[in-house]
Amino acid sequence: MRVGCLLVPDLPLQAALRAEPELQGRPLVITSGPGPRAEIVALADPAARQAVRPGQTLTQARAVCPGIEVRVASPALERTARETLLDVALSLAPRAESAPRGSGIFASEGVVFVDASGTGALHGNESAFASVFHARAERAGLPGFVAIASTRGVSRLAARHLSLTAMHRRLDPSGPEAPTTRILPRERETAFLEPLPIDLLDPDDRTAEALTRFGVRRVRELLELPRRDLAARVGPRLLELVARARGEEEEPPIPEPGTTTLEEGQDLEAAIASLEPLTFVLRGLVSRLTERLVLRGLGCTELRLGLQLENGARQSRRVGLAAPSQDEQVLLRLLRLTVERAPPMAPIESVTLHCEGLPLRREQLDLFLPRGPSPSDLDQTLAELVSICGEDRVGAPEILDTHRPDAFGLKPFRKPGRPSTAKRAPRRGRHEPPPTEPARPSLPPRRGPRLSMRALRPAIRAQVHLVNGRPAHLRCRLGQGEIVKTAGPWRTTGQWWSEAAHFAVDHYDVELGDGSVLRLAFDWKTKRWQIDGLYD
Repeated sequence: MRVGCLLVPDLPLQAALRAEPELQGRPLVITSGPGPRAEIVALADPAARQAVRPGQTLTQARAVCPGIEVRVASPALERTARETLLDVALSLAPRAESAPRGSGIFASEGVVFVDASGTGALHGNESAFASVFHARAERAGLPGFVAIASTRGVSRLAARHLSLTAMHRRLDPSGPEAPTTRILPRERETAFLEPLPIDLLDPDDRTAEALTRFGVRRVRELLELPRRDLAARVGPRLLELVARARGEEEEPPIPEPGTTTLEEGQDLEAAIASLEPLTFVLRGLVSRLTERLVLRGLGCTELRLGLQLENGARQSRRVGLAAPSQDEQVLLRLLRLTVERAPPMAPIESVTLHCEGLPLRREQLDLFLPRGPSPSDLDQTLAELVSICGEDRVGAPEILDTHRPDAFGLKPFRKPGRPSTAKRAPRRGRHEPPPTEPARPSLPPRRGPRLSMRALRPAIRAQVHLVNGRPAHLRCRLGQGEIVKTAGPWRTTGQWWSEAAHFAVDHYDVELGDGSVLRLAFDWKTKRWQIDGLYD
């Protein structure tokens, strides 16, 4: 197996720059917390050139560099940055996993492993694969170092060595240019690892102290000592370091991730109480979310917006889409309309976005017809109509289980899909004749013209003159004149137990002298005549 490792040495710093790209090139420092005594955990190169170092307090850093930009380490930004590293790896191979967080001097690094076996068929060789891996991570706002070896441990050591070389290059600009990728063939791994310092193996404090006492500072010196005696003197933890240095670690295969849920979040420096600054924050979250969707080749089908309020409450909003989409403008518009319809009751301290990703829908177009509207346009139109008319006034019509002639309901609009199940005909034997259908009685052919009725909504008010209790003359907007033929009445009534919902209507089919045929209705509750249908 060949394993590719992408290592980002200062993940808190890169996560902050990914959320605020305008801070590029400034003396930015990341502190462990607010206040002047907070320690610096990561810093940009402009701050390092002015003698700012990790571990200093913010007061000490301001003494040597008064113009530094300060950001507090955000767990939400760091978590989403680690997930973005996994998305970058999954854009190149189906098997990838994030490494657990390190300790000590490697606590701020972000690492992801990818299965690099068989990459030659797509990229030509492993060197081209590593270059593409590095370029995609840099394009995602997380520049780092890529190494390919036979195990996770060796590839991680090679990537750490690249990071250490680049740090020395920043401190001494006159030195040679530091590489960003490294390929280690299996037969050259031991020769590469032998001169490396023991610190790159990330031993615990007790093991590191014991090895220093014995004078072991390089991997070569560790491999030359007998493992059994060292394990008895130092502890079994040393055997894991030796196996890692020899490339003999027992590692399971890299798994395929089983979830397609993506999350982006941001802790705000000051609480937000109006829509415009919230829209600015949402634009950055949606932009980063769509970049990750493009990396994975997925589309967003549902957005869940989480708002942490200043009073301690938490509110959530849900935005559904008719089809998977990667359109940043459409998603931002839907989120804005959702917040406008139900604004939060207190200022906002943090914002999170959850997205369920599904493969994009591929549409087979007709050769002779233009392409129809995009499903994302339908989502935006529905959201705008809901914000204008109200949630209970927009949807798909639904027939209610009632005898009332003008009753209907609204249900959430869903684009119809293919039926999931269908009845199949039972299998027949090879020589079994097809079943014969029973003979159906033939109906006599219908003669004469057929009429179709158009329902008029709302119904048209009418004035009717009665003769012996039956309509004889009609006057309305559709026409007026003598009624020459009358059929009916047919009474429809229901819900007599409710004073508000009770209805009783008599319907007549009438023909005027000019040949027009109308459906006339008399509402017994309102005592009004009206035309609610027209026959064509």
